[in-house]
Amino acid sequence: MKVYTRRGDGGQTDLFGGGRVGKDALRVEAYGAVDEVNAALGTAAAATDQDDLRTLLERLQSLLFALGGALATPDPAHRAKSGVPEPTQDDIDEMERRIDAFETELAPLERFVLPGGTPTAAALHVARTVCRRAERRCVELARAEDVGATHIAVLNRLSDLLFVMARVANRRADVPDVEWEGITRGGS
Repeated sequence: MKVYTRRGDGGQTDLFGGGRVGKDALRVEAYGAVDEVNAALGTAAAATDQDDLRTLLERLQSLLFALGGALATPDPAHRAKSGVPEPTQDDIDEMERRIDAFETELAPLERFVLPGGTPTAAALHVARTVCRRAERRCVELARAEDVGATHIAVLNRLSDLLFVMARVANRRADVPDVEWEGITRGGS
């Protein structure tokens, strides 16, 4: 099988389970944004020297691949019969457990945190913002079409997890989070 098919040269793409839509369709935007998050997680995994963070990021990439597949399959009956995995409440619960465990390593937040610190933390912050964009695209899609019950929640929780992971990466490297100082008034 060749990588190129030429079927998309006119600006349309195939959905899994049948049907063709424009490459700018809401559904394509949603699963494309999820693919961007997945790539950002790969970048963060490559940037870290912490085995537990890398392993978790790779596991999250698999979850996002499943989410992208589910989003690319608009018919729930086709998803079920074809074996396309669906993100579940268990996936969300596991992310919450990870957040809670990581937060035991961190001091409570007293200020807003700016993206930065170590290269790993910076990559995780980029992944977090890309995840928020994917969440917005899925919310937009959900207004127009059927979206699985857990799809938006998975992205919402993932962005929280990535924020905490960025802070953990900084703390483990003894690099302080970059805190927002606010607006300075009356300076020179």
